[in-house]
Amino acid sequence: MWFKNLRIYRLTKEFTLDAGKLDELLETQAFVPCGSQDSARYGWVPPLGRHGSQLVHATNGYLMICAKKQEKVIPAAVVNEKVEELAQVISQKEARQVGRKERQNLKDEVLLEMRPKAFARSRLQYAYIAPQDGWVVIDAASASAAEELLENLREAISSLAVVPLSAKNLPQQTMTHWLSAPEAPLQFDFGHECELRDPKDSGSVIRCKNQDLCAEEIHNHLVAGLQVHKLGLTWRGGVEFLADDQLSLKRIKFSDELLEKADSADAESAVHQFDADFAVMTLEISALVKDLLTAFGGVNTESASVEEIMAKASRQEADALTKEVDEVVF
Repeated sequence: MWFKNLRIYRLTKEFTLDAGKLDELLETQAFVPCGSQDSARYGWVPPLGRHGSQLVHATNGYLMICAKKQEKVIPAAVVNEKVEELAQVISQKEARQVGRKERQNLKDEVLLEMRPKAFARSRLQYAYIAPQDGWVVIDAASASAAEELLENLREAISSLAVVPLSAKNLPQQTMTHWLSAPEAPLQFDFGHECELRDPKDSGSVIRCKNQDLCAEEIHNHLVAGLQVHKLGLTWRGGVEFLADDQLSLKRIKFSDELLEKADSADAESAVHQFDADFAVMTLEISALVKDLLTAFGGVNTESASVEEIMAKASRQEADALTKEVDEVVF
């Protein structure tokens, strides 16, 4: 359950649902396995797995949720090979070439035939809502996976005004300044990994692993104009991670001391251990992210959520319609 990646979204409106009401709303989109002709299914499952039945697990005001995505696995090479065989049969039988549109129809037929027999692959996506911090925190390595969870959560609860968490200072410029000094921000130490990019040539990338980031070679690249887009950091000696220019954290590693802190709760059951892990992890992440935001100059609160943008567009459209009606009347 310990998160390995963090993609954080800022709530632009107060989140007022409690665990009971949120569980009730998620129940309308609880996970259902793929049927014979389904290519994929997405829904909500208990964060505690077989040890629980509730779709929301609350601890210290934090609300843990878990989504499950199941996909039918049909290798593209197998599909293409079957389509090619069918196309050759048609060509030989009717003495003509099979066009692109007809090949697409053949592909659809092949998928329809193969889908019921295909293996189903599943993955779990954990996230938690932190109303007191004003965040939704998702354990996702990619933005697309995080957005998929948010889209389904928004559909289940009807309204979710969030934007990606951003800082006042540009991360790549700030991290470049740190490494150029070289001086890590307060509460942080440099790790042993970074990614440098040329702002004039997006294809020019240098990735360094297991390196002394304060070494002269790294400094020379920065002097030449390269910027830091990913930077390994250690927070208070307890959490290692890779921060990127989108303010997402990857490859998070919690120290043995923190893991032992959760284990020391002498949990009597899997549920109690989950509570202990969840409580320790969320408190550490909350403090870590707040320190990181301070290092980046604070939270940027100027960006608007999708809901706010749509509401503004609707108001502008309504105002324009009212103005048009007034012009007709007068």
